[in-house]
Amino acid sequence: MTARGIGLLVAAVALLAAGFAYGYPDLALLGAAAVVAAGCALVFAFWRPRLGVQRIAEPDRVARGEPAQMRLTVSNTSRLRAASMIATDRCGGASVPVPLLRLRPGKDTTVEYPVPTNRRGIVPIGPLRVTRGDPLGLVTLARTYGEVAQVWVHPRIHLLRATPAGMARSLDGRIDKVPHGTITFDALREYVVGDELRRVHWRSSAKVGELMVREQLDTSEPTIVVLLDDRHAAYPDPEAFESACEAAASIVAAAVREDLPVGLHLVTSIATGPYLDVLTEVTLQPGDLDATLRRLRAQRLGDTLVFLTGPGGRADLGTVSSLRGTYPVVLAGLFGDRDAAPVAGDRMIVIEAADGSEFAAAWDGVRGW
Repeated sequence: MTARGIGLLVAAVALLAAGFAYGYPDLALLGAAAVVAAGCALVFAFWRPRLGVQRIAEPDRVARGEPAQMRLTVSNTSRLRAASMIATDRCGGASVPVPLLRLRPGKDTTVEYPVPTNRRGIVPIGPLRVTRGDPLGLVTLARTYGEVAQVWVHPRIHLLRATPAGMARSLDGRIDKVPHGTITFDALREYVVGDELRRVHWRSSAKVGELMVREQLDTSEPTIVVLLDDRHAAYPDPEAFESACEAAASIVAAAVREDLPVGLHLVTSIATGPYLDVLTEVTLQPGDLDATLRRLRAQRLGDTLVFLTGPGGRADLGTVSSLRGTYPVVLAGLFGDRDAAPVAGDRMIVIEAADGSEFAAAWDGVRGW
């Protein structure tokens, strides 16, 4: 009931009481008319129109700052009455008006509006909120239609031209820092001057009548392990965490582009699912960095470790550098703390950057990939 409807009901009760108490039939008639008007308003507002709602996000996954659009189609599936209502669609924290004027049975209307992508995260869209009222403005009733759609706003990806090799290979055939068993037989070929005699396959040479040499293939691939620090204590400024997420997404995208194995890990939890979706959902939480580092040391998941953190993680860089014996290359990205003293050390590479784009430029300038 609106304020007008409540006032009408109060007046109706007063008119009926006065009319019957003091014998004024005109007042009683006015009170009865007011009650009938309120009843008709309730019946009119409680009529539930049958509406079909369809949402299509174009696209449903987008990088931060890139355009995204939602197409909303509302159809009147009723058979008898046209629908004239006030409707709004929820888009993130805003409301988008949807005109539904004289929507005839079997007809539909389409509305397109932009989706805000200025912040990383999942933008919920919907449900459609339809408000229906009577012509006298006595009663209003709001109902929701359709499901809630989601648009995933991924972190912004910066182009990284360099990718870490992680493993050192010598030109004379000796393999350093490569786990045992990564050199495997590939094919046989004829002996040429300079080949090592220990690679001659004598049984095949006896059958063919010429020296045959085993052609071996190094099947080892550099594996990148990205550890994103998602602890509350590491980021006094939340914008620094956004930069760390952009750096993690850029490294993952560069590794996928070069067809290199890559793994994403969080300090507070184990990342599961598509990595860009994980980086979209991740939020700051309490976590135990020491326990995560012990797990990475025990499992040895790769040969290049990239640790991304904020100003609060500066004191932990020494602990991270202790993994240098397990991971041949250890790199740390420090965001949002450019005014502090630079980190010095020969056990790890440290990149201090203000944002993701500055990190990408410094990443490509690292010597020793």
